[in-house]
Amino acid sequence: MSKQFKYYWEDFPVGKVIEFGGYTLTQDEIVRFAKEFDPQPFHIDEEAAKHSMFGGIIASGWHTCALCMRMTCDAYLLETASLGSPGLENLRWLKPVRPGDTLRVRCVTLEARPMESKPHIGLVRNRWEVLNQHNEEVMQMEGYGMLRRRSH
Repeated sequence: MSKQFKYYWEDFPVGKVIEFGGYTLTQDEIVRFAKEFDPQPFHIDEEAAKHSMFGGIIASGWHTCALCMRMTCDAYLLETASLGSPGLENLRWLKPVRPGDTLRVRCVTLEARPMESKPHIGLVRNRWEVLNQHNEEVMQMEGYGMLRRRSH
């Protein structure tokens, strides 16, 4: 018996907007992530960060990506008939993310079409906009997801 999911390809029409999240970062977790994955001085060393162009500790862009993915999973992806992703087209870090910032996500469906080679799978192209507590966009990425089709 195959698992029934809450969301399928048909649930993501072009123009659909989903807003979710609300995650506040601490300096300790910014430094912990960066020490393991992106140990540049402005991510891990408070004194060096003060003298950088950022004027203080900032989160790694990769940390922001990981948080976006986590918020997406928690909001809907884990209940979706997802088959993974063939990748991203664009990724832009627009503003520094600092300790104490609260991030949320706005996800917009830009394109939705059945795959020609596999008609039981639908392809969805989304734009994820990560916003801080001031409603400033700090990161934007666009990419594809592959989803099972309900009607096929």
